[in-house]
This record gives sequence, C-alpha cells and structure tokens, in this order.
Amino acid sequence: MLDRVTNQLEHYMDLLSIRQNLVVSNLANIDTPGYKSKDIDFQFEFLSLAQGQSPNVADTPGLVVKSDGNNVSLDREARLLSENALRFNVASNLMKAQLKIVESAIKEGQSG
Repeated sequence: MLDRVTNQLEHYMDLLSIRQNLVVSNLANIDTPGYKSKDIDFQFEFLSLAQGQSPNVADTPGLVVKSDGNNVSLDREARLLSENALRFNVASNLMKAQLKIVESAIKEGQSG
C-alpha cells in the first residue's frame, strides 16, 4: 500500500514538473511569432506516466490566436503556474506524510 501510494505521488510530481517546464516555455515564447502554447491532458497523462509512457505534449486548443500567429495567454499561463505550485505543495506534503509513516515504522522496529 505504502509503495503504491508513494509511487503514484512520485508520478504525479513528475507530471507537475513536466507541466511546469511547458508553462515556463510558453511564457518564454509569449512574443515569438507563430508560437503555439503547449500543454498536457493532466488526467490522461497521469495514467500514461504511471504505465511508464512519456506524456503527450500538444498544442493547446481553443486559445485566441493573435495577429502574429502566437496564442500564448499571459493570464492562462499565470493561472497554470499558480495551480501547479498549489498541486506540488499538496503532493509534497502527502509525500512527507508517507515518509513519516516509513520513518515511524523503522523506529518502532528498532525499539522492539
């Protein structure tokens, strides 16, 4: 049970890291003519990453395309950065709790 939960948290945090890099890349290219915002389908990609597959990075559909062909939205990317930071914080707190359980079990086993 513990290994499965820890493993899933690890995959989730890996996916958050990938998304963070995509958002940063989108922001870095906010003024690049023709650049298309990239993202991942978070729920679908979590399952594929857990199965050992690489996430599918794709252009983000439905965004307003500016006259230079760029569709990066500063508001959207800022929201994704905030959302990603919140998710990572929750995941890291859950991981810390999992590690405390392991530490407690080790200490209990040593004293017995």
